Amino acid sequence: MLKHVLEIIELLDRPQTSGALLAEHLRAVQAAAGADARTAPAIEVRTVEGEQGSTDFVSVTVPGRRGKTAGGDAPTLGVLGRLGGVGARPERVGLVSDADGAVAALSAAAKLLDMRARGDVLDGDVMVSTHVCGWAPTRPHDPVPFMDSPVDTLTCNREEISAAMDAVVSIDTTKGNRLLNHRGVALSPTVREGWILRVSEDLVGLLETVTGEPARILPITTQDITPYGNGVHHINSILQPAVATSAPVVGLAVTAATAVAGCATGASHEADIAAAARFAVETAKEFGRGAVRFHDAEEFARLVGMYGPMTHLQALTPTG
Repeated sequence: MLKHVLEIIELLDRPQTSGALLAEHLRAVQAAAGADARTAPAIEVRTVEGEQGSTDFVSVTVPGRRGKTAGGDAPTLGVLGRLGGVGARPERVGLVSDADGAVAALSAAAKLLDMRARGDVLDGDVMVSTHVCGWAPTRPHDPVPFMDSPVDTLTCNREEISAAMDAVVSIDTTKGNRLLNHRGVALSPTVREGWILRVSEDLVGLLETVTGEPARILPITTQDITPYGNGVHHINSILQPAVATSAPVVGLAVTAATAVAGCATGASHEADIAAAARFAVETAKEFGRGAVRFHDAEEFARLVGMYGPMTHLQALTPTG
């Protein structure tokens, strides 16, 4: 995985980075592993304009042996790389800390494409998506500045989330806080339809296997799972996908022992990004074959039955 991380960073850490450049690289990974171009997984790039510039959304769908794309019934995992931008030019030169989510997602996509081309086909489909912008703006945030995005979060959700996803892993740099003082990766509780649920024991086990360390858990609040733009404080955008889907979502945070600005350069740790990408791949393996659960569906239904739906927390302007 580290090989893929280093290659992705090399492509992102330049003024000329683009979705087309990353898509070309991913296709080359497939070809090098012996994939037939006529049956290779779909790699798509869409350029979206926003008020503060444009960004390229890169999406990869890796078909599974029993996945929906093959007419099967295996569940589909979504892997999202969340960020504002991979660069903050012209204000900052170089790859910014906030790029870690994009690097991890694209590295996981490269690994999955390489595996499939070599004959290691997973049971379920995997849909990977992120966006690429080397000239993104920054914005103030407490305790350290955030990266902003050329497009708003609602646009990111619309471009990155699919109704076909049965569960979502959202990977995001989460270093700009004083709540989790650990360099590495951390898992959030599962979020579904406005409910913050218990931490998935299955995913904790996977994380501990991947890192070889006790799992760190990212503390989140109700504020963090509400939509951006409502005027309340959010730890970051790691759980913004949860406002746009009925599927269970977990955040996988790339963390630091000190508060590091999202727009800081020279702050990305390749080994930590590789751990995040490996977690995404291992989750894809196990989720597709039904060996891990993001939440207890029966318990979730019981909660909704007893206390009512919390879907109003997914809306920017709740009604009623």
